[in-house]
Amino acid sequence: MGDAFIRYIELLGYEKRFFPSQHYVYMFLVKWNDLSEKVVYRRFTEIYEFHKALKEMFPIESGDINTENRIIPHLPAPKWFDGQRSTENRQDTLAEYCHTLVNLPHKISRCQHVVSFFKVRHDDMNPVTDSQIKKPEVFLLPKDSKKNLTDITGPIVLQTYRAIADYEKSSTSEMALKAGDMVDVVEKSENGWWFCQLKNKRGWVPATYLEPMDGPDESEEQEPNYAGEAYTVQKSYTAVEEDELTLKEGDTIEVIHKLLDGWWVIRKDETTGYYPSMYLQKAGEVNASVKSELRNRGAPPRRSTIRNAKSIHKQGRKQISQETYRRNSKKYIQNRRNMRGNSQSKADVIIEKNEPEDKPKAQPAVPPRPSKDLILNRCTESTWRKIL
Repeated sequence: MGDAFIRYIELLGYEKRFFPSQHYVYMFLVKWNDLSEKVVYRRFTEIYEFHKALKEMFPIESGDINTENRIIPHLPAPKWFDGQRSTENRQDTLAEYCHTLVNLPHKISRCQHVVSFFKVRHDDMNPVTDSQIKKPEVFLLPKDSKKNLTDITGPIVLQTYRAIADYEKSSTSEMALKAGDMVDVVEKSENGWWFCQLKNKRGWVPATYLEPMDGPDESEEQEPNYAGEAYTVQKSYTAVEEDELTLKEGDTIEVIHKLLDGWWVIRKDETTGYYPSMYLQKAGEVNASVKSELRNRGAPPRRSTIRNAKSIHKQGRKQISQETYRRNSKKYIQNRRNMRGNSQSKADVIIEKNEPEDKPKAQPAVPPRPSKDLILNRCTESTWRKIL
C-alpha cells in the first residue's frame, strides 16, 4: 500500500481541560486512506503554528507572491486572551478550514507536514488528567447545524476562577475565600457581586477577588462607549479614591464603561471617574426589589484596596487610565457639539433659501405699446391695416 494520506477531517467540538492548568483543545475525527478513523486533540496555538509553516512551504499557493494565486485558506491568529468564548466562536471557521485543507491539490493536502500533524499522538490515546482537580468537559459541535454554535451539547458550563486573596464574608449570603481557592461562577451580576460555588458551599463573592484561569484579562468586558448611557443615581456615595466620583441621589450621569467588577466609569458633565454600579439605575427604568436588596449590601471592594493580592499571571489585567477616559470623553463631547452646530447651520441656510419662496411672487410688468413709427418700420402690411 502507498504512503498514508488523509481522506477526511471533521471538527467534532472542543474539550475544556483543567490539568496541568485550564485550557481548551479541539477534537478532530481524521479518516485515513486505509479506512481507519482516529480522534486527535490539538490546541489552537498548535493549529496556527502548523498553518504558518504550511504557508512558508507553499508561498505561491499561500498568496505571498501574488494574492490572486492563494488557495490555502485563511486562519485568524490566536488572541492574547483565548478563553472559552473565543474557542467556541472559532469552531465554524476551523471546520471550514479543515474541509478546504483536505480538498487542496495532493502536493499540499498529502504532504508530510499535513500527515504528521494529524497523526495520532500518545496524548491523544491517553490524555493527561487528574481526577482530584476536575474531569475534562466535552462540548460537541452539532452535526445538523454547524452555524448554530449555541446548541452545543454537553454539561452546563461554569467558568472557573481563582481567588487572588483571602476574603472574609460580611453577611450570611456571602462566601468566604482563601487565596488560591478555585470557584465555579454560577452568576455574574453587573453590580460586581458574583454568585459562586466551592465544593458544597455557595454564596456571593466580590468579582475583584477573582481572576480567570485563562489570562488576566476579562473577555466579557466591553469597550468604552463614549456616547454614554443615561443613568440616575439611586444612592449617594462619597469618593474614597482619587479616581472616584462623589454624587448625590437623583443626579443624572452617563455611563461610558461597564466593568464586571461593579465599578463603572461614568461621566458627569465633562468629569469622569469610577462609581459603584449597584447605586445606579438606567434612566426610565422601574425600581426593582432585587436591586434594592443588593444595594443594601454595599459596594464591592476595589481591586486597589485588596491586601496581599497574588495573581498567577505574569502580566496584570489591562486597565485604562482615567486620563484616557477624560481625554476621549472630551473629544466625543466636542465632536457632538460641532455636529450639532453644523446641523443647526445647515438648517438655518435651508430656512433662508426657503424664505423668498414663501413670499407672493411679483407680477410681470405690462410692456408699453409700440409707437406708430416702430410698427411701420418692423411690422408687415397686414399688421399696419389692423392697427392704423
